[in-house]
Amino acid sequence: MKERLQKILSANGVCSRRAAERLILQGRVRVNGQTASLGDGADLEVDAITVNGKRLNRPPRPVYLMLHKPRGYVTTVSDEKGRRTVMDLLEGAPERVYPVGRLDMDSEGLLLLTNDGALTQRLTHPSHEVEKEYLLCLETPEEDPAAGLTAPMSLDGRPLAPVKARLIRREEGKTWMTLTIREGRNRQIRRMCRQRGYRLLRLRRTAVGRLKLDKLPLGQWRRLTEEEIRYLQSL
Repeated sequence: MKERLQKILSANGVCSRRAAERLILQGRVRVNGQTASLGDGADLEVDAITVNGKRLNRPPRPVYLMLHKPRGYVTTVSDEKGRRTVMDLLEGAPERVYPVGRLDMDSEGLLLLTNDGALTQRLTHPSHEVEKEYLLCLETPEEDPAAGLTAPMSLDGRPLAPVKARLIRREEGKTWMTLTIREGRNRQIRRMCRQRGYRLLRLRRTAVGRLKLDKLPLGQWRRLTEEEIRYLQSL
């Protein structure tokens, strides 16, 4: 689809629209080898657009993925210690993507990845609180540790936002429960359990807002549906 050249240059981070107009007027923008004029349009999908002789590349198509992260992988693009990263699990992904937020190495579960920088920034901003649900397996001296984890608590001298907890079952001294949080402080759930004296055996993120891990196999990824993408963009 054709768009004004100044809009294309601005959308691809070359410069502002006004600065793009100046570049066009100065003859520094070409389309398919021809010097562009102010008001010209082009389609970055099919036209060769150069600025000062440098080809403007087509931006990657937005990609939105969900990964079922296993334990033992760090949530980063690369690791200076040589540890396995979640990027090692993305064989066949259509574009290069980046993690949205983090899951620590010993945690597993739902991890979002995208190349949509604006969405990533919005979802990870401290002021943006999306509920995240986790499945916990605990060793505790109590029949139901939900009361302990939902009671007022502080980390780093700051009170935590209220959390929701639901007991699932107890068996052989272990408690399975869900915990839903709205904040994403560093290792928050692990530190909450430690503060209450509970031994956390397993931690799996099962939902981010309305997005559910469901039956996605461990270590596998899938594309988000159009409905899921629209939901994230509406947050």
